[in-house]
Amino acid sequence: MRLWPRTIRWQMLAGLVLLEALSILLFAVLLISRQANEVHDRARLRLAHQATSMALQAREALRQQRPGWVGLSVAMMGETPGVRAAKVTDPAGNVLFSSVGEPVEMRLDAAEMAEIPLKHPGQAAVFDFGGTRMESVDAIYTGGDLRGYAWVETDRAWDYEQLNLIRRGTEIFGVIWVLASALLVLLMARAISRPLAVLHRGTRALMVAPDSESSFPLPVTVHNEFGDLIEAFNRMVASIKEQRAGLNNTLSLLDSMLANAPIGLAFFDRSGRFVRVNEVFAGMTGMPLNSHLGRTLPEVVPEAVAGQLEEMVQRVIATGEAVRDLELSGKRGRLNLPWTWLVSAYPVRPQPDEVRWTGLVVLDTTERKRSEEALRRTEKLAATGRLAASIAHEINNPLEAVTNLLYLLNHYCGLDGPALEYASMAELEVKRIAEITQQTLRFYRQSTLPARASMAELLDSILNLYQVRMHTLGIQLAKEYDPALDVFCSAGEVRQVVANLLMNAIDAMPGGGRLQVRARRSRSWATPGQRGVRITVADTGQGMDADVRTRIFEAFFTTKEETGTGLGLWVSHEIILKHHGLVHVRSRTAEGGKGSGTVFQLFFPDNQELASPAVQPVAAQAAV
Repeated sequence: MRLWPRTIRWQMLAGLVLLEALSILLFAVLLISRQANEVHDRARLRLAHQATSMALQAREALRQQRPGWVGLSVAMMGETPGVRAAKVTDPAGNVLFSSVGEPVEMRLDAAEMAEIPLKHPGQAAVFDFGGTRMESVDAIYTGGDLRGYAWVETDRAWDYEQLNLIRRGTEIFGVIWVLASALLVLLMARAISRPLAVLHRGTRALMVAPDSESSFPLPVTVHNEFGDLIEAFNRMVASIKEQRAGLNNTLSLLDSMLANAPIGLAFFDRSGRFVRVNEVFAGMTGMPLNSHLGRTLPEVVPEAVAGQLEEMVQRVIATGEAVRDLELSGKRGRLNLPWTWLVSAYPVRPQPDEVRWTGLVVLDTTERKRSEEALRRTEKLAATGRLAASIAHEINNPLEAVTNLLYLLNHYCGLDGPALEYASMAELEVKRIAEITQQTLRFYRQSTLPARASMAELLDSILNLYQVRMHTLGIQLAKEYDPALDVFCSAGEVRQVVANLLMNAIDAMPGGGRLQVRARRSRSWATPGQRGVRITVADTGQGMDADVRTRIFEAFFTTKEETGTGLGLWVSHEIILKHHGLVHVRSRTAEGGKGSGTVFQLFFPDNQELASPAVQPVAAQAAV
C-alpha cells in the first residue's frame, strides 16, 4: 500500500502538514512538560500549606480545650477545592477525625505509617505515593507535647484539569495554524501542478495514441519556466511524428512478415540472447512467446542443438556472412519423438559496417522426413506384398501337381503301412501349404465391395496366418465366436483392421503372453438401437501409457522406430470411419504392481446401406 502521495501538490501539502504537526507536537510537549512541573510544584506548596494550616487550627482547638473544632477544621479542609481527603491522627497513627468515612473504620496504610518516623518537627512533609496520589502531613504540638498529625491528600484531577486546558488551547492553535498553512500551500502548489498536469496528460497521450492529432500541441497556460518546458515538449512531439511517419510502413510490413511467416524466425543480440521470436519458433521450442526474451539458447533448446546454433550465431557476428541449410535433429517429449530442423543464419546490420543482431530462419522438416520414411517403408511393404502374391500364385501350379501325385500314390500304388502313413502326412502338409497360399492371395485380391461376410471364416483366416509365429513366441490363443456369425461389410477392409490389431498385439508380447479374440452380436454403445457385431482383441502385452493412447490414431505416429510406419492404426481408423463404426481402447502399463495389457473393442454395424453410393461416411467415435 502506497502511503506517500504521488502528486507534487499533495506531496507539498503532506510535507508541510507533517513538518508543522511535528513542530506543534514538540512545542506542546515542551510547554505541557514545563507547565506540568510548575503545577506539580504549586501543588506541593499548596498541600504543605494546607497541612500546616490544619495542624495550627487543631493545636489552637486543643489548647482551648475544644476538640470538636478539630473535626470541624478537618471537614472544612475536605471541602477545599483540590483536596481529596483530610484527617487527623494521634501520634500512633490512629485516625481521630476524617473528612471522608467514619474514623473508627479508617486507618493509615503502610506507606503513610512509614512516613511518620521521617517527619521533622517544625515543617510539613509532602510525599508522593506514585500515580495520582500525593499527600502532606504536619505534626500537632501543644506546649511541646506531640498530640497527633494533620494529613491532607490532594485531588490530582483538579491539577490535571489545568494541564488539559493548556493542551486543548495548544491543539486549537495547531489545527488553525495547519489549516492556514495548507490553504497557502494548495494555492502555491496549484500554480506548479497545473502546467505539470498538462505535461503529464501530453505524455500519456503520446504513449497511448502517438499519432493522435487532437491531443497536440499542448496549450501553454503560463509564461515561466514551465511554459518554456511545454513549448519544448510540443517541438519534440512534432519531431517524433515526422520521424515515425517514415518508419511506420516499414515496421508494419516487417511485423506482418515476421508474425505470419510459415517458418520459425528468431533474432539474437551479440551476447547470444533472444531479442525477438515469432509464434512458429515458439511452437517449435514449446515455450510461450514472451518467455524467450532475454534467454540464451541452452535455456530454450536441448544442449546438443544449442551448441551448434550458438556456433552459427557467433560465426555470423564474427564474419558478417550468412550460414545456410544446417540440418539439426534430436528427440523430445516423454516419447522421445524425433524431430529435424533446417536452419539458416544471417546478419542484421543497422549500419553497413556493424552486425548488431543475428537472425535465424528455422524450417521444421520433421513431418516431411517422417512422411518420406513412411512412404519408403510403405513402398517396401507394397512391393513385398506384390512379391508374396506372385510367389503364392506361382506355387499353386506345382502344389496342384504334387497334390495329384500324392493322391495317386496313396490310392493306386499299393504302399505298405509305414509308407502309406508317410504319404498321408505329406498330403496333409501340402494341403496346409495350399491353404496358406490361398489366404495370402485373399489378402492381395480381396474385394472392396460390401457384402455379407462370415466373421468366423474371416477371423480364422487371419489367425491361421499368425499361428506359427504365436506358437514360436509362446503366445496362448483363446478365441470365442459363433461359426454362423456374419455382418454386412467390406470383408477385405475389416480383415485388414483385425490383422493390424493382431499383429500389434503379437509385437507387444515378445516374451509370450495371452491373446484373446472374441466376436458376438451386440448393440452400439453410442446408439443402443443399432445392431451389429462387436470384435474384441485383448492381449497381456506391454500396454500403452496415456500419452501414447491419445496419439495412436495419428498418421505417421509410431513407437516402433525400426519397423513401424505409423500408418496401420490410422488406416484402420479410416476403415472404421467408413463403416460408421466405433472403437474403444483400454490399456495400462505394468506400473504399481498391476498387470499390463491392451484391449481393442470394435463395433461394425450390420448396415445394408453401405452398398449405396449416396451414404456418406460419418466420424467414427474413438474412446481411449
